[in-house]
Formats: sequence, C-alpha cells, structure tokens
Amino acid sequence: MKKIIYTAIVIAFITLSCDKGFEELNVDPTKPSQVSVTSKLTSTQLFTSGERYENWRANLIYCSTMMQHFSTTAGYWAGDKYTWNKGYASSMIDRIYGNAVKTVEDMLVQLEEENQPEEMVAITRIMRVFIYHRLTDLYGNIPYTEAGSAVISSNFSPAYDEQSFIYLDMLNELEESAAALGSGTSGFGSADLFYEGDQGKWKRFAYSMMLRLGFRIIKVDPAASKEWVTKAINGGVMTSNADIAYIEHTLGPEGINRNGNGSVFLADDNMRMSKTFIDFLEGDPRLPILAARKSDGSVDVADLKGLPNGLDSRLLTDLTGEEDTNAYAEPNRNIITGEDAPMFFQTYAEVEFMLAEAAIRWGLAGDPEQHYNNGVRAAMEMLSLYGESAIIDNAKIDQYLVDNPYDASNGLELINTQYWAATFLNEYEAYANWRRTGLPNLVPVNYSGNETNGTIPRRLTYSTSEQSINKANYDANNAKQGPDLLTTRIWWDVE
Repeated sequence: MKKIIYTAIVIAFITLSCDKGFEELNVDPTKPSQVSVTSKLTSTQLFTSGERYENWRANLIYCSTMMQHFSTTAGYWAGDKYTWNKGYASSMIDRIYGNAVKTVEDMLVQLEEENQPEEMVAITRIMRVFIYHRLTDLYGNIPYTEAGSAVISSNFSPAYDEQSFIYLDMLNELEESAAALGSGTSGFGSADLFYEGDQGKWKRFAYSMMLRLGFRIIKVDPAASKEWVTKAINGGVMTSNADIAYIEHTLGPEGINRNGNGSVFLADDNMRMSKTFIDFLEGDPRLPILAARKSDGSVDVADLKGLPNGLDSRLLTDLTGEEDTNAYAEPNRNIITGEDAPMFFQTYAEVEFMLAEAAIRWGLAGDPEQHYNNGVRAAMEMLSLYGESAIIDNAKIDQYLVDNPYDASNGLELINTQYWAATFLNEYEAYANWRRTGLPNLVPVNYSGNETNGTIPRRLTYSTSEQSINKANYDANNAKQGPDLLTTRIWWDVE
C-alpha cells in the first residue's frame, strides 16, 4: 500500500509555492536554503493532481460535462452548454505553470547542480512530460522551451511552442528517460507518491505514456503514430493494476494533500450523472458504485436515472415537469467523492484498450479481443482502490463480458467507448481521447447563446492576462494556431 509521507519542509514548500503566472517563476536554485529535491517531487505530484480551483473549473465544469459524464442545470457549469467563461477555461494553464511547471523545472536544475543519480533525473523528466502533455492537450501551443527559463533567467514572457514540436520532444524525452531506468529503487524512495521510487514501474509508465502520446498523433501523422506505438509496446507498458499511476490522497494536513475533485464535490452538489453515461452503464456492475440518487442516496439501479445535458431549470420543467434534479443520479458520495479518494493519472485499463486498438489497426500486440476483455476487467477491478465497498465480484465481471462481448466488426467503437467509461473523473484524458477518436458518438447540445454553434468545444482558452502581459507572443501564436476560441482545433486534432 502506498503511503503519503509529509514532512514540515514539504508543507512549507507547498505553502510558499502556491502562486501563479510566469512573472512569479523565480525560485533561485543556487540558494543554500534549497528544499530537498525529494520533497519537491512530492510537491510536483500533488500540484499535478491539482487543487480544487482547476479541478472544479477545467476538469469538472468544462471537461466532464462536454464528455457527458456529468450534466447540470446550473448556469455557471459552462461546459454543459458550451458557453465561455474565460476564467474557468484558463484555470488549468493559470494554475499549473505557477506550481507544477515551476517546481519540476526547478527540480531539473537542482538535480544537475547536486549531481544526483541518472534515474532521479529520468523520473523527473517523465513527470515533466506528464505535466506538459496535459497542458498542450487542453490548449494546443503553449510555452514549453522557454517556460523553464522563468526559473533560471527571469523570462516572464515566454514564446509559445508549436504542438508538433512539443509532441516530438515529449516522445523523445520518454524514450531517453525509459532507457535510463533500471529495476531498483530510486533515490526518491517514499517521497514518490506514484511508485515509491520503483524504477521498473516508472519505466512501464514512461512507455505507457509513449503509447498514449503515440496514439494521440494518429490523425495528423499515422506513420509516426505507428512508429511510437510500436516502440512503446516493445519497450514494455503496464501489465496489471499494480502499475497504475495514481496518488492516494489524504484529508490533510494541507489543502493540496486532498483530492481536488473531492474538494469540489464537498463544495458543489449541482452535478448530476449524465443520461448518456447512465444509459451506457445499464447492466454494468459499476453503476451502483459510481452513482446514487440525489434525493435519498439510493443505489438501486432502478432508481438511477441520468440527467440530459444542455438543460437549465426552465427547460427541465418544460421537458419533464420537474422543479429540481433531486430525482436524478449524482456521483456516489459514499464511495468516489471523498477528499481522500485516489486520483488517477494513467491506468492499466487504458493501456489494455490502446493495445486492443494497436492490434486492430496494425496487427500489433496480439489479440484485440483479449486486450478488450483485459481492459474491461481492469477498469472494474481498479475501483477497489476506493475501498471495500467498491469491489466488484469476478462473477459479475465475467457476466458483463458475456453480455457485452467484443465484436470485431465494431471493435474501435467498443474499445474507445470503454476507454471513455474508464476515464470517468480523469476528464482531461476522456476529453483528449474523444477528440482523437470521435468516440463515443456524443450528441452535442445546442443551448441558446452557446459559443460553438452547437458543437462540442475542441480546446480550452488561454489566460486573458496573456493579451497584455505577453501580448507579442500571444498574438504571434494565434496567427499560427488560429484564434483563441473554444472551436479552434489543436495540431493533432485535425478533421
């Protein structure tokens, strides 16, 4: 069992690091008072998991509702109706550059200054890729090569790099870092909240991330996609739920130690399970684990109905005659919404579904049906990480696979729909994979006054402050990528 170990210096570091913006990425890596690099890894991982601020706005308000895992009648949940709250849309980029990026870039400087072992550098580079890939997948072109210089040389107006360059560099970083890792325990030890320093697990995570990123570019460069997917498979990806990249959060002592989604659920009860998702979960043993009726907490599957996306209170009343949404399902608050719930970054189930896709597309990795079955089973079994009440009996999983068998004539849709289900609450990833595949086939809403002409947004938008603080680079980037709108497609998301 992974345990989160907090020390006074980690708490102090986190407290002092919760600022934002390129103008504040000003840690001096040469000062004698330097915090230990092991403590900084802990902080980086917690920052990457995220606080309530960005999880509320980017992950849940926008991504979860656009992906029709959640729905709501609340107007400020902008993603449900494709409206544009610029502060919410930029919340991830606003927050992560000021904490996770700042800390991981500082770590690389410190590791070099202290001549730390190669495997510690490799783990940090992999962590860095994870941070940047999530940012670029949400926004497209981002400050990348010059983002770290804010730490090193006080460059507070970094240029935006094109996503095509960022992706190639991230893939190369993963390849080099995986090659540098062995099979022992790194110097990070128990400060590593993902794997307690287990180099073998970090190596498999690196190749699993390579698999994810390799597939991400399939629409824009199919040949390169196949090349990187093949490298990832040959390198060795996750092989069981023991390899899942996740954090076991706690209820304290600081806010960042808590699950950011859990903090949202504590503060906001306006989200309901989307009708799209509940309909998919019919006959699925995950349903009473993930959902409960709002009014009384019932988990009887007959009581669990989903709320259609795109409704406000007036439209709900016009459609159903109901005055509120208490009869609809919400996330199960007895199991999955706690501030001490696990936060998942990449799972073995996702990897198995990608292996199934590789088998369909290129004949790689064996039998797609076996990988599909492995993925479904892993997605159900991993819920046990929420506690004993989330354990699904093997017999129920077996029956689900009998009732929902792999069908080669519809393989890609089955695989990527299960991927969508497995990434519930990791909505950044659900959103990215949907844009890559177009699966599942989500029916957009067309709420009056929406910003996208009734189409699901293709990205989130940059900080409004960039238009003044970093105007030249902001304008130059928009000239290359396209206008800073929800409808602008990023490089790998070609039509």
